[in-house]
Amino acid sequence: MRSHLLNDTTADRYRRSVTEGVERVAAKLATTTRPFTGVTVDDLTPRIEGIDLDKPLHDTTAVLDELEEVYLQDAIYFHHPRYLAHLNCPVVIPAVLGEAVLSAVNSSLDTWDQSAGGTLIERKLIDWTNERIGFGPSADGVFTSGGSQSNLQALLLAREEAKSDHLADLRIFASEVSHFSVRKSAKLLGLGPDAVVSIPVDHDKRMQTLALARELERCKENGLVPMAVVATAGTTDFGSIDPLPEVAELCSQFGTWMHVDAAYGCGLLASLKNRGRIDGIERADSVTVDYHKSFFQPVSSSALLVRDVATLRHATYHAEYLNPRRMVEERIPNQVDKSLQTTRRFDALKLWMTLRVMGADGIGELFDEVCDLAGRGWELLAADPRFDVVVEPSLSTLVFRVIPSGVTDPAEIDRANLYARKALFASGDAVVAGTKVGGRHYLKFTLLNPETTVDDIAAVLDLIAGHAEQYLGDSLDRAC
Repeated sequence: MRSHLLNDTTADRYRRSVTEGVERVAAKLATTTRPFTGVTVDDLTPRIEGIDLDKPLHDTTAVLDELEEVYLQDAIYFHHPRYLAHLNCPVVIPAVLGEAVLSAVNSSLDTWDQSAGGTLIERKLIDWTNERIGFGPSADGVFTSGGSQSNLQALLLAREEAKSDHLADLRIFASEVSHFSVRKSAKLLGLGPDAVVSIPVDHDKRMQTLALARELERCKENGLVPMAVVATAGTTDFGSIDPLPEVAELCSQFGTWMHVDAAYGCGLLASLKNRGRIDGIERADSVTVDYHKSFFQPVSSSALLVRDVATLRHATYHAEYLNPRRMVEERIPNQVDKSLQTTRRFDALKLWMTLRVMGADGIGELFDEVCDLAGRGWELLAADPRFDVVVEPSLSTLVFRVIPSGVTDPAEIDRANLYARKALFASGDAVVAGTKVGGRHYLKFTLLNPETTVDDIAAVLDLIAGHAEQYLGDSLDRAC
């Protein structure tokens, strides 16, 4: 079995095996004509359940043949221009190359003696991102597994900086359309069930700062502690961006930690023409970025950035076997000193490869393209009487619902939209997401593929309308 270990004696076998796997994936990408096959759970489960993991095939080609059947042929392919559902982006080739390198070398980014240059590359990318945000020389940060972990760590730092002996008194303020990880983080941090105060949003789904000011004032009057305000730069459902300068003013006035969840909107940091949409982000105490959303990186590639490196001490623990205190005095850089994780992949390499091959402007151009596409899609929806579109996009998300002709019952419209999404997914012709607005069911396009065209959007809208009309026709037949 030693022949399967990657080392100097098996380099040729490694090359052959990886090449064979890459060829399979490349062939699949080249011949994929729709984002999904429409396979069902009931169809796929027996194939996987029937595999006996205690009986290996002992042959890479045979295993790849099996993988083709149980995974590759029915995978959901985000690179397809009619995958329009969640915050999943097509990935750039330099990042995939970085993924191959980091997996093979398998550095762990917790300590210097497990990563060496990897530590310095990650730190360089943190500094680069902080410069893009507009933070000063005291800024720092660390790569994370994703936006949820970044938000958790940011709120951990905010909790500790609040310096309150009574966790039940702490309050976090976030818009009613902020990410669910804010409430989840509050629970994980031991805060009370009323810890997160939901702030209403305006017509554009942006936090209402007048309402925020009232709630911050009420918090103080009641003897509670305003621990943090979470402003969102790119909400999951709408791509909306909270008014960051106004939020920053209020945080300064009330002495409150300002966190910006820019997991989605961080692509604007590289934008050539839309960077101004997140002006004010430089006044935050912490920022979440997900490069695997709008920097076109493979999952996972994310980071938490902080304006003041000293705040990261709240995540620091020293273990004699790993990062003893003497290493700080010896100026040995250990990333575990600022991370919630211990063992951690060298995910920073993917972004490093991307920047060195494409440059930041190349990333920004791609993100600007999808933002422009969303604007054209909004115009298409706004002019089409078959649809109701919620808000003009700030980034690349469109939320809408089909309004079948002659139907006025909201519940029936809900059912038609739910059916249309399900039927579209089952067909495999396109994949779209769904959400609720005002208690009603809506559909959602999240446009992160520069290869998607207005014609693609128009075609998918026609498919949705057709499925909705089919549902209503079938309902009428059943009623008769």
